[in-house]
Amino acid sequence: MNPFVHKTLVVQLLAQGTGRCPVLAHLSYDADDPFAVTAVFAHDGRVLACWRLDRQMLSEGLTRPVGVGDVRMRPEATGLWHELRLEFLGDTRPDGGRHHAVVFAWAPAVAAFLRETHKVVPVGRERFPADELLAEILSTAE
Repeated sequence: MNPFVHKTLVVQLLAQGTGRCPVLAHLSYDADDPFAVTAVFAHDGRVLACWRLDRQMLSEGLTRPVGVGDVRMRPEATGLWHELRLEFLGDTRPDGGRHHAVVFAWAPAVAAFLRETHKVVPVGRERFPADELLAEILSTAE
């Protein structure tokens, strides 16, 4: 089985003053990093941002509000249209505020991507190589 899952979605970036504009979201999952999903947002061939998201949090965000730090997610529905709202807080701006982005993704497409990741590494079967990581850290400390 392929240890990678990749899906490209057209999502909507909420831009201040102009409303929503379409951008691409490249979602990827690697079984070697089973807890994370990488999201690369791009427009006109340029990378706008890259975020590593917690797979479980992404899944839970489809059904309820999650996140208290730099990444927050929650479901939103407008009629028959079900979306996942993702809010990202970035670096501090010169004026003291923080960069802030809001992205809306079609929830069924995100759910389909997550189902594919669960086929690669089922929930509860994730493995974190703590012993190997600790050995690597200790070997470089000497």
